[in-house]
Order: sequence, then structure tokens, then C-alpha cells
Amino acid sequence: MKKIVDSVIISFALPLLLLGCDQATPNTAATAISKEEAPKIGYLAPNFRLINLDGEDVSLIGMTGKVVFINFWATWCGPCKAEMPSMETLYQDYKDKGLEMLAVSSDMEGALVVQPFVEKLGLSYPILLDTDFRVDDKYMIQSLPTTILVDRNGVITHRIMGAWNWDSPESRNMIEKLLKTK
Repeated sequence: MKKIVDSVIISFALPLLLLGCDQATPNTAATAISKEEAPKIGYLAPNFRLINLDGEDVSLIGMTGKVVFINFWATWCGPCKAEMPSMETLYQDYKDKGLEMLAVSSDMEGALVVQPFVEKLGLSYPILLDTDFRVDDKYMIQSLPTTILVDRNGVITHRIMGAWNWDSPESRNMIEKLLKTK
């Protein structure tokens, strides 16, 4: 009887132990750049589709082959407003070198409040409207501003929370490195 019980225990326990060993030893190559989408560094950026201020449909998948700068912001956010002029300078300097900038507004009122704000600041980069927070939720945005940088292969390389001086040498160096990577 004991042999039967031991045999039953081994037949159930062995596969569980093997599964546990496989999970306990992560494949670092697969973790570094996974084909799986996740709003985390090292994973493909989840695709999204939003309307811009001109009423046009814009999707992240349409930016394949470019370095994409995704900035989550709102008109009522002081730090967001503070970093936008340096974002404009960065956009003007690198838009013809493979940088795409998408500023995702989290204003519930949409274009009604965003359009005058953008005109007042003289922003020329694409502004997208996320009035129902679908993309904010998909990217697990917890504070504004938050910037996500995506390389030419669609992989998230940076997640920066808070206002940033995008005209600084450090920022330009970071963007230039991404632009040089194929």
C-alpha cells in the first residue's frame, strides 16, 4: 500500500516540481525583449488608436520604424505645461531624423479645452485625445506627465515620470542613441 501511495505522490509531485523549476529559472533573453505586449520597459508597446485635433485616426502601429515619444499630459497639469516648450524644441530638431512625438491628452473635455491650450503654446507636434482614459489605463499611467519612449522595433526603452527638460544634453543624447539604433 505504501508503494502505491508513494507512486501516486511521485506521479503528481514530479510534474509540479518540473514546472516549478522551469518558472524559477527565467529566460533572460526572452524577458529582455519579449514579443508580448506590456506597458513595461523591454516589452512591445501596446498598440492604441486615438483621434488627433484634426479628427484623424492615429495608431501607434502606424509609427513602426520610427522612434516614438509618447507623452501623457493634461491642460490642468502645471508640470506638463512647463515641459511642453522643450518638447516642441526636441520635436522640431528631430522630427526629420526619425522621431515621432505623440502627446496624449487626458482632458475629459477633449478638443474644447485642448485646442486653445495648444494654440496658446504654439505646439506643432501631434496631439491625441484620450477623453475616456483607455490609453492611460492601457499604459498604467499613474501621474502626469509621464513619457514613454519606444524604439524603432516598437519596444519600450524608457518610462519617465514627471516633468523633464527635453532640451538638455542628457535628453538629446538619449534620443540620439535611440535614433541611431536600428
